[in-house]
Amino acid sequence: MDDSRETKKVIGIRRLKEPMPTPIKTRIFTIANQKGGVGKTTTAVNVAAALAMGGLKVLVIDLDPQGNACTALGVDRNDGPGMYEVLIHDQPMVEVVKKVAGFPHLECAPANATLAGAEINMVSFVSRESRLKIALEHFLDAREAQGARIDYVIIDCPPSLGLLTVNALTAAGEVLVPIQCEYYSLEGLTLLLQTLGQVQQMLNKNVKLSTIVLTMFDSRTRLANDVADSVRQHFPAELIDVPIPRAVRVSEAPSFNQTVMTYDAASPGAIAYMSVAREIALRGAQVA
Repeated sequence: MDDSRETKKVIGIRRLKEPMPTPIKTRIFTIANQKGGVGKTTTAVNVAAALAMGGLKVLVIDLDPQGNACTALGVDRNDGPGMYEVLIHDQPMVEVVKKVAGFPHLECAPANATLAGAEINMVSFVSRESRLKIALEHFLDAREAQGARIDYVIIDCPPSLGLLTVNALTAAGEVLVPIQCEYYSLEGLTLLLQTLGQVQQMLNKNVKLSTIVLTMFDSRTRLANDVADSVRQHFPAELIDVPIPRAVRVSEAPSFNQTVMTYDAASPGAIAYMSVAREIALRGAQVA
């Protein structure tokens, strides 16, 4: 098993015949859900990879101390500074962002192991909720000045509504919520919406829930279909109605330091995520 894992390398990506539309301005997404295990990181990295395959310039910010987004993108989170240094020591993001192997237009700002202590260290800071927003604005302005504008920023959050997630919501313009097709995920959405309302009122009036993605969908179960119907009823405009199936390939890919987009591009999970990413891009072109 280990030998096969070593030999399966990302040597290139399949560029789409039909590129995805470029947004007029950078779109910043926070991927959040208070409940863990709903496919949040999986959605973040696969949507990002799919957008990059569509010819768009994408930055993934791993704000989860577990660093799972780094794992899926094959980025060494312990090689040099990461988001902890950005948030705590004001290190410029340009010094921590790394290229993702095999993707010409995909980059990652890694979550190093020390990020777990960031929330405690930020408590006494002035404007502690805006640390990421300020750092990201400086990074995006610098890239724009270089003529290398980022089209999409995807921020992966920890499965909690603490200070790291609040920073992500304050920095973002849009929120993408992955919902596992089970009852408890709807409860997680309710808590997230309450926090989002507080952030809108106090910190970032422009952030909005723009996108919902159904994950780990098993059409054979009544519960999954009931949850999907409930989301369709309550969030018809936000829902991208392309359920991500519960699939082995999607779960396997991170163990090979890959997204499913490169691990098995023809699998149902990869096809679904590609459809979700294209819909996000199309909506962005229409909204802009």
